[in-house]
Amino acid sequence: MSVSQSIVPFLETISKLKSTPRTGWLYHGIETPESIADHMYRMGILTLLCNDSGINKDRCVKIAIVHDLAESIVGDITPHENVSKEEKHRLEMEAMNKITKEIIPSDLAMNAEEIKDLFLEYEHASTSEAKFVKDIDKFEMLAQMFEYEKKYQGTKDLSQFSWASQLIKHPQVKGWLQNLMTEREAFWKTIKGNSEK
Repeated sequence: MSVSQSIVPFLETISKLKSTPRTGWLYHGIETPESIADHMYRMGILTLLCNDSGINKDRCVKIAIVHDLAESIVGDITPHENVSKEEKHRLEMEAMNKITKEIIPSDLAMNAEEIKDLFLEYEHASTSEAKFVKDIDKFEMLAQMFEYEKKYQGTKDLSQFSWASQLIKHPQVKGWLQNLMTEREAFWKTIKGNSEK
């Protein structure tokens, strides 16, 4: 298929990330949840706070803002949909190939290749940067979980998302996680205390 020289098809494709909700929140009754783009944007900002001198934070920002790019075509595939990891990866690779070989203008082929490489780096967790961004991905979800619990004033317990906390490895992100979970625990104590009055 011939590649357009117009950037517009790419803009229209990535625009879907701004309007596609993160599906996991929908399954748990969150009205108007964050979009995929919301999630990636906050991840990008969080990676700027990396204080590990062994990690290239500029590369982390790039990885964060492309890691869910395939979802502009395949949507946000969650475990609720019973799609195997292999099939999810296949669908996302197909989408990334379409984006980088057919949608991005051919005069930007080198840039498209970089986007695909960043996506694969994240998928395979092949560098310290990709591993850091994977931790940020989980941390951002946990932060969002707590924000929704507060928004719903304790009427929604989203602790089923807490499994992700066990997978965070980087010391800096683990420190942030500890702060977050301490605040969350205090929040739930207050909620439970108020309900007993």
